[in-house]
Amino acid sequence: MTDEIRSFLFAALIEMKYDIEDADDDTVFGPAGFDVDSLGLAELAVRVEDRFGVKFDDDEAESLAMMTVGEFCRTVALRIPTASAH
Repeated sequence: MTDEIRSFLFAALIEMKYDIEDADDDTVFGPAGFDVDSLGLAELAVRVEDRFGVKFDDDEAESLAMMTVGEFCRTVALRIPTASAH
């Protein structure tokens, strides 16, 4: 499941005009990695929520910026409702 989430994330980041050329599971979303701003993180969170049926609290946005791709994928995978997994 994390592979599917990662693929979706990278596709979304490309659509949002972020460079993912050297990205891997250790790349962070914040300034040290993709440098996704707060608006971009909010958009990414909404896309992931819509696609995988998960929910992020408003106060989680800041912690998302500090996560690596791998951490984010694992977090999403743990939240996916088993009955409606894609």
